[in-house]
This record gives sequence, C-alpha cells and structure tokens, in this order.
Amino acid sequence: MTAFLEMRNISKAFPGVKALDNVELTLERGEIHVLAGENGAGKSTLMKVMTGVYRADHGGEIRIDGQLVSIRNPLHARDLGITIIYQELSVLDNLTIAENIFLAREPLTSAGLIDSRKMVADARDVLAELDFKIDPATRVGTLSVGQKQLVEIARAISYKSQIIVMDEPTASLSHHEATVLLGLVKKLAAQGIGVVYISHKLDEIFEIADRITVLRDGQTVDTRPASEMTRDLLVRKMVDREMSQLFGREESYVRPDVMMEVRNLSMSRRDEHGAGVENVNFTLHKGEILGFFGLVGAGRTEIMEMIFGCRPSKGEIWIEGRKAAIHAPADAIKAGIGFVTEDRKEQGLVLGMTVRENFSLTHLADYCRFDFVDRGRERTRCGEFIKTLGIKTPGTEQKVVNLSGGNQQKVVIAKWVARRPRVLIVDEPTRGIDIGAKAEVHALLNRLASEGVSVVVVSSDLPEALAISDRLIVLKQGRITGDFDRSEATQEKVMLAATG
Repeated sequence: MTAFLEMRNISKAFPGVKALDNVELTLERGEIHVLAGENGAGKSTLMKVMTGVYRADHGGEIRIDGQLVSIRNPLHARDLGITIIYQELSVLDNLTIAENIFLAREPLTSAGLIDSRKMVADARDVLAELDFKIDPATRVGTLSVGQKQLVEIARAISYKSQIIVMDEPTASLSHHEATVLLGLVKKLAAQGIGVVYISHKLDEIFEIADRITVLRDGQTVDTRPASEMTRDLLVRKMVDREMSQLFGREESYVRPDVMMEVRNLSMSRRDEHGAGVENVNFTLHKGEILGFFGLVGAGRTEIMEMIFGCRPSKGEIWIEGRKAAIHAPADAIKAGIGFVTEDRKEQGLVLGMTVRENFSLTHLADYCRFDFVDRGRERTRCGEFIKTLGIKTPGTEQKVVNLSGGNQQKVVIAKWVARRPRVLIVDEPTRGIDIGAKAEVHALLNRLASEGVSVVVVSSDLPEALAISDRLIVLKQGRITGDFDRSEATQEKVMLAATG
C-alpha cells in the first residue's frame, strides 16, 4: 500500500555540515508520526525540506499519494496540503482571531473590500471543528499561550491541510493546556489528517504516537510502531546511552553555611494579570541545588526576577551574612548572583553575535587592557569553556543563532559560570532541548554545586525538579506552600502542595 507521504534518500548539506544523510520518512493518512532525536539530529532540517523552506540535495525524492513532487517554497507546500506550526508562535497579538486565521487571504466583497462578517463566520466554523469556544473577534493579545497555539492550529485547518507538522507545540504550555492540545492532535488524526509531531517529552511521545522515527547525526536510526518501542530503547537510540546514565542529582555536596537568605520578599505592585508574590522566605546553602516548582502563575519566575533586581520588590536579600542592596541587575551581579533566564533567545543571548561575544558579555572587563579588548585572551577563554561544556560549534566565531537549542543554552550558562558567581539562578534550564542536552546541563549543575556554587533551579517539569534538587520549594499563587528535602519529596506531595 502506498503511503500518503514518502520522503526517500533525503540529504542536505550546508558549508562544513551534512545536516541530513539519506533520511527516510513515511506518513499515512490519520497517523501521528513522532520524529524524535537530539537537537542537531536533523529534525528541523527535514521538516524544512518537507515544507519547502529548503530544497533537498540531488537524489532525494518526495511523493504525495504516490505522485513525485518538487516542493518549491512554503506557499507551494501549503497548496499541496502541508502546513507547519513552529515552536515560536507566529500569531499577531494586535489582530483578532479571525484576522489571524485568514491573514493575507481575507474574503472580499464584490467591491473588493474585506468582508469582515464572512471572515468572522468562517473563523467560527473552523474554531467549532476544534471545539474552541471563543469569539473570533477576540484580540489574540488577550489569549493565553495555549489558546494562541489553538489559533495556529485553526489557521492550519483553514488551509484544508492534509499534513500538519507540529514542532514542540507544548514546550511553553501548562500541563492543562498541553493535555487539551494532545487531545486535539488525536482528534485531527481521527479526521484523517496526517500529523508529524516533534517532541523531546517522553510522556507525550508515548501518549500520542502511532509510529516513531529516530534521527541521530542526520541519519535515520530506526522507525517502528510506538507499541514496539520502550522508553529505554528510545533514549538509547536517540543518544546512544542508557537512560539510567542520563538524569538525576549526583552525590550531594551541600555545606551547612548559608549562602543566601531571602526574607519577606514581596512584589511592590501586582502585575497586569493580578498575580502577586507575598512574604516569601527561604535559605540557600553553599553547594546546594534548590529547586522551585509550581504551576503556571505560581510566581516562580517573578521571585527570581525580584532577587536579580529586574522587578521592584520589598523585603531583604542577604548574601553570606551581609544584606545586599539590589535595585537593578547590576547590583545583583555585583553581589555575586547570576541569572540564566527562561527565554534564552529573547533575554539570554544576542542571536546575531558570535559565541565568543555572547560568552564575554557578563565579564568583558576581564579581557580589557587600556580600554581595548584583548580578543586573543577572550577567544582562548571562550574556547576553554566550549571544550569543558561540550558546546557543539565550529568555533568561537560561529553566530549563536546557528546553534541548536541545547548548545545555545550551554552558551548562556557558560557566560555566567565564567563570571564565577556565588549564586546561580537557572530558570527552566532544559526547556526545548533534547534528552542528551538535558543530561549534560544536569551534569554541569551538579559540577557547579560540587565546586561550592549555590544553584537555584526553577522548573515546570516535576520529574526534573525532583531528580536534580537537594531540596524542593513549592509555590502556589505567589506563596510557599511546601518545602521538601530530597528524601521526602514525592510527586504526590509536591502536586498536592502546588494545587492545594
């Protein structure tokens, strides 16, 4: 039987890199086909070939319903019934849901004007297919991230797409929003739509996959029904290591000395959503990895931003027994605090700059003599961290935008580690990166703690938070509702504290 979509012998080379090497992928109608692999394995490149962003090198072929096609560009791919939804949302906040769904193809009246009434009616029909009960005239900027993701899917449905590619669609969603989205993916498949689903999350892979294809180093490692794949086997095929080797806190190196104490930390004013943080108190010991967990809106990131001086706050922060006056990030840095932000692309990196330039942003003065930057010393030091952290890059002068997500995350961590902080706050350290890169980030945090650095890890991934933390603080609506030692923390106890 002929597959609905066939990609045969797909290769793609860039200067100095062979991204794809004779990759194979097939998709049946109504199938959810998960594409798994580490960052840099070739998943995104393969999807860009499928959707016309890249042209495959000579020798590869793509067939749809048995017919050989040459996909010229993304518009041609869409005409062929192929749509991709990227991890970074492409909706426009200042437009309505209907305007986003039919952007650049609005229905027109006989006078050539936009027929707003028909556009809203058509949008309502599309939303009804997804059981998304919301007024199409609603401004997208007022929606949650999960709702915006549904608008993206509604737009894909409106194209009458027969193949929908989803690239890490739940990476920024709450647990509830992710559950809703996975249910929607199953519904699309039941309607005969083929779904190629890219994810690093093992739980959701095994919840929705019909088949799984694993890529490693630009090659197809394996394709098999999900029922014939185990978690251990999937991890081994992705990273060529056993799952037991990858995760968890190594030997604890916590010292009795208090490195940081936070007293009665509260927001000076509530944010635009009415969220607040009130009377947060905790201590952080030398060499400790202290985890923070909570559901969306619990105040995890807000607390870290207040400690780092990004938000106005009330309360006291003490570092090694001395009260620190922190009113801005510069004050926090001076006090010995580093902050790896949740959004590495928007807040952690300057994407158009090189690895070297990003690396030295936090400590450029270390390489300056007589107001000039010693590029040689800067390049040498950056090279040492590239080697130590295993950052996969052609060299120090590679632009950060060209690195995979996991390697971008290592660059952000490197720029703070190189400054030798006493306290390192890491917000969502492994969001959007693959299993192998997660293991490397965990190993790095373990090593920093063993060297006496006090680490605060904020994570919405409960298994990760439990695995990496010496102690876990749980938040609900801006207040601490649980403080568990490693030996007593369980998923049940933590979720009870997080939900009440």
